Order: sequence, then structure tokens, then C-alpha cells
Amino acid sequence: MPISTPLTKALGIRIPVVQGGMQWVGVPALASAVSNAGGLGMLTALTQPSPDALRKAIKETQGLTSKPFGVNITLLPSINPPDYEGYARAAVEEGVKVFETAGNNPGPLIKFLKSKQCYIIHKCTTIRHAKSAQKLGVDCLSIDGFECAGHPGEQDIGGLVLLARAAQDLSIPYIASGGFADARGFVSALALGAAGINMGTRFMCTVESPIHQNIKEKIVASDETDTVHIFRTLGNTARVFKNAVSKEVVRLERRPQGAKFEELRDLVSGARGRTVYETGDSDAGIWSAGISVGLIKDIPTCQALLNRLEKEGEEIIKGRLGGLCVGDDTDQVKAKL
Repeated sequence: MPISTPLTKALGIRIPVVQGGMQWVGVPALASAVSNAGGLGMLTALTQPSPDALRKAIKETQGLTSKPFGVNITLLPSINPPDYEGYARAAVEEGVKVFETAGNNPGPLIKFLKSKQCYIIHKCTTIRHAKSAQKLGVDCLSIDGFECAGHPGEQDIGGLVLLARAAQDLSIPYIASGGFADARGFVSALALGAAGINMGTRFMCTVESPIHQNIKEKIVASDETDTVHIFRTLGNTARVFKNAVSKEVVRLERRPQGAKFEELRDLVSGARGRTVYETGDSDAGIWSAGISVGLIKDIPTCQALLNRLEKEGEEIIKGRLGGLCVGDDTDQVKAKL
């Protein structure tokens, strides 16, 4: 029997798994594969160089799947910010109804998307920010624990506590993000009150992922100690793969005088990070990875991955957890989920 949650019901998807937006990774081939497999695929707006390019990516995705998919729009600190409104308007005009939003000051973007009757999943790393987004009218929250790739915030709160806190304080559905790659994590998120999970690093390591095969194999060969935080001293912490470049960034930050962003700019440039995915040289630049790399042991298709997640998740719920008992020895009662 399919696992039904508020997320599957709202979006019309079979399994409550979202492919998180990832720069250079959230492209039509991957997003459509996730959606066709029963999850929610996600195009990354800023991977496209312009709103018009995003329109073309959306049309390509629509040609590859008839299932729901979404668009990620991440608001980044920038002297010359991208045309966020243009990206959002282009996506809405092309028929997209589901959006993943993230970043600071999302109010105007959320207001515009809600005026178009869109479903919004907003990413947060603290309960305080989640409650603010809830007041702004988002439909669902993505609660990102310290384990996640990219920006985990500055509070260093792991998913176990953060998700339990979300269950206490939030009144709208939320999904769990950070450290999820298998059925055990999937079921644990549901037990913590989540309506589903968001996976990024796990989807990087699939057949349909656009990144170089060498990087996929690098992920499989890695363990949970193979990521590192950069920009800690700049108040903009990011979890990335531990390689020659990220180690150099950390070294510079740990000097007594610290490091200014201007000193790190060339090391962390997005162009160098893109080169990693294109050439397969894992030391060519900075690239995002969560500690879930320690859980990834293969490179399946998205269909095989989600089928396995669903099958093993149901087995855990019906078998291992369904066989647990509560009460004393004379009054055993089967615990049911």
C-alpha cells in the first residue's frame, strides 16, 4: 500500500520524496526522472542563465513527464541579484504550480507565487524562520538539519531535534531535509512528524543525474567524514565535499587574521564548481555534498531508487516497527504506526 501523507495528497505524487534544488544538477533529465518515478522532481531556476532559458527547460521537462514537478528559486546575497521576479513569472506562465523557495527576505516572492495559486515549499534551518515563513502563507516547510549539503545555517542543530521541534511548533506540513538517503532515514522522518523527505546528494548519485560519472563514483567511495564546512568565519556556513580546494579555504579561514571573501573568491567560484561536474575532476573546485555520502553505496536509476525506498520503507513500518511491543510482560500491545 502506498505511503500517503499530506504532501502526496496535495501534490498528487505517489511517494513523499522531493528532489531538492541543486545548482547545475536540477535539470530536465533529472527532474523528469524523479517525477516519473513517483517523487517530485525539481528544476533549479538559477542553473539557467535567464528566465527565457528557464522557460525552455520547463518545456523540455514537460515533454519528458506528465507528472508534477517544481522549480527551485533560491534568493542569494548578491551585489547584482538575478532577476528573481523574471524567473518566477516565467515559471508561472509556463504552467508550473509547485515551487521550492529558500534564502533571505522571501516575502515578495512568496506573495507573488501565492497570488498565482502556487504550492510553496520553503526551506528553513531554524524553527524561528520556519514560523515566519508559515505566517507568510507558505504551504509546506522543508526543515534542513545540520547534516544537509549547502547552507545549514549557523545554529548547528541536527535534524533529530529540529524535526521534533517542528512537530511541536508548526501547524502546516513539513518535510525533512539533510542526511536522508535510504529507507531507514525516510521512515524516521515520518516518525518525527514529517510529511516526507527532501534528498539532494542521493539524487546526485543516480543514472539520470547530469554530473560526471567520476563524481558519482567519488560519492560512492566516500564516507560520512568526507565533507567540511567553509565560510564559518564569514557567518555563511556551507557544507561541501572535502577536497584540496575546500581544505585550502578552511586553512585560510583558520589563520589568526582570518580570511576576507575577496581572498577566497577565486577558490570558491561557481565556474570552478561547475567544472567539477563537467570534467569529473573532484579537486577542480568547490562542490556541495551532505554527510549522506556515507550512506550511498550505488548509482541506481531514479525509478529503482524510489521503488527501493518505498518497498523497504513499507517493510520497516509493517515489519520491524509493527513488531514492536509496548507495555509490561503481562500486557503486551502491538505498537502500530
